[in-house]
Amino acid sequence: MTGHRPATRADLRGLPVEVAPRLLGALLRTEVDGEEVVVRVSEVEAYHGRGTGDVADPGSHARMGPTARNATMWGEPGHLYVYLSHGIHSCVNVVSGPAGVAGGILLRGGEIVAGEDAATRRRLERRGVVRSPRDLARGPGRLGDAVGLRHPQHDGIDAVTGAPQAGATARLELRVEPVPEIATGPRVGVAGVAGTAVFPWRFWIPGDPTVSPFRWGRGAQAAAGEGGIPPVLD
Repeated sequence: MTGHRPATRADLRGLPVEVAPRLLGALLRTEVDGEEVVVRVSEVEAYHGRGTGDVADPGSHARMGPTARNATMWGEPGHLYVYLSHGIHSCVNVVSGPAGVAGGILLRGGEIVAGEDAATRRRLERRGVVRSPRDLARGPGRLGDAVGLRHPQHDGIDAVTGAPQAGATARLELRVEPVPEIATGPRVGVAGVAGTAVFPWRFWIPGDPTVSPFRWGRGAQAAAGEGGIPPVLD
């Protein structure tokens, strides 16, 4: 792939809401047990930790401060925060933010551009069905399965240096030129006000078929009121 360069710590030292749009079109390269998969990122969401930015983020895992679960979010930018969702899905986040604060950017969706056979096999092993190539990494759980990163063994893996961890490596490559058009809106499936237009911290490439559909989180539509944002189906 051309038009990309390795990500640096400096690239990721801004607050997640500032860095997140720059990850659109980026490549995440993973090698797990000798098999490489590359995903082109099409959709992300920003999450801030306690004391980060001008507005407290009630939807973040780090909203209450450091814990054993979210420790990676408080660490050096460029590592990957890999957490377990609903006891099943390993979801991948790029840690970003200045020293001493927590931040993560959830990789919500992308296109598998290399290693489709390995990604498909992993998805079949985990879910039992793949409807089409566009669905291989469409959604954060699917993306985590496809690239082969698992919680807890790969939580904290360094995507800047590519240092090996638990039989895997990960490298993040950013576009040399930003994508020409970016859409923004509420985060998907996030409960309460954190899933409304108060936090338009979901960023995606408009018209990209690998972007996941919008759905309201528990209580989010009520929190948005009658003038709430209608679902965006990509």
